[in-house]
Amino acid sequence: MTIRYSIQAETRDECVAGLEHLVASGLVPVMLPVQVMDDRWMARAVPPPEARDQPEA
Repeated sequence: MTIRYSIQAETRDECVAGLEHLVASGLVPVMLPVQVMDDRWMARAVPPPEARDQPEA
């Protein structure tokens, strides 16, 4: 199972900003901001493929 990092925010702009932080730290977006229940926003990112393919220590 791949590790996934999620952003939950009250607004789309906050969600985009949070996703930008994850991308700046080297993660790859896999779910762009979408509106979910209760008018919240969510986005997801994962480690880049080369990091996922390395065996665990």
